[in-house]
Amino acid sequence: MTDFGKKFTGSWQDGLSLILGLWLIVSPWVLGFATLQAAMWNAVVFGVIVALLALAVLIRFRDWEEWVDMAIGGWLVVSPWVLGFTVAAGGSAVATGNFVIVGLLVLAMATWSLIGHHNRAAA
Repeated sequence: MTDFGKKFTGSWQDGLSLILGLWLIVSPWVLGFATLQAAMWNAVVFGVIVALLALAVLIRFRDWEEWVDMAIGGWLVVSPWVLGFTVAAGGSAVATGNFVIVGLLVLAMATWSLIGHHNRAAA
């Protein structure tokens, strides 16, 4: 096993979280909601954070990183209503759907990764 392989501590869930973070960063332009400033900045800022946390967990697992990801996932789900870019507020259904779906996936992957790491440690 290589030195990197010995240091690699992440699970596939953490790899998916990295992809989700990268998706968030580009999603305003791919899905066409970059003109909604609150939605665009929310996607970019939290996409960067999710991607960096995923990279950190892939290198060295720490519980707190997964807990932060869970909180971010929760934020992403409610952020369209808090920041006011839902359809009812004159925003975008695509942006709202993107944040809800990605938020639920980030929350699920962080929870699953945390449980998996603890189950492997206990075995």
